[in-house]
Amino acid sequence: MLIWFAAGAVAATFVVFRSPALDYRLVALGAVLPVVEVPFGPGPLHSLAAPCVVLLAVMLATRGRRLLRRQWLGLPIGMFWHLALDFAWNAPETFWWPSMGLSFAGGDAPEVARGPWSLLLEVVGIGLAAWLFGRFGLDDAGRRSRFLRTGQVDRAVSGPEGTGS
Repeated sequence: MLIWFAAGAVAATFVVFRSPALDYRLVALGAVLPVVEVPFGPGPLHSLAAPCVVLLAVMLATRGRRLLRRQWLGLPIGMFWHLALDFAWNAPETFWWPSMGLSFAGGDAPEVARGPWSLLLEVVGIGLAAWLFGRFGLDDAGRRSRFLRTGQVDRAVSGPEGTGS
């Protein structure tokens, strides 16, 4: 379940912020980061605490460096989006960890517990990725190269739908 989280987080972040200077690669990385816990069951990366700690670390580490901060804010933003796209609040013991105790809810991670629904979400993720490819104008070699190098999109595509594309 990588495409659903990566494409979903990038699409949601783009729609909400419309920031051409944000590093969307870090948004995608933050969104898929909690998936590393899947073999072990839900843990701290599936809690609200993890993105809050990462956000605090980014804010402290980038004091006085506005452009670096804008770039690295993508990581906790992606982690927050993972929680939303994973419906993490359905497991309150994990979501609110450690405020509801230090143990995690047993069982499978949400990505596994959904069963066949996860496949449907991946298909939706593929659709979102295709939309992003077109919306970001990544069929243009220059835009694609910039996106792969910096994670940023062309300013022309960050306006309202249909402008600059």
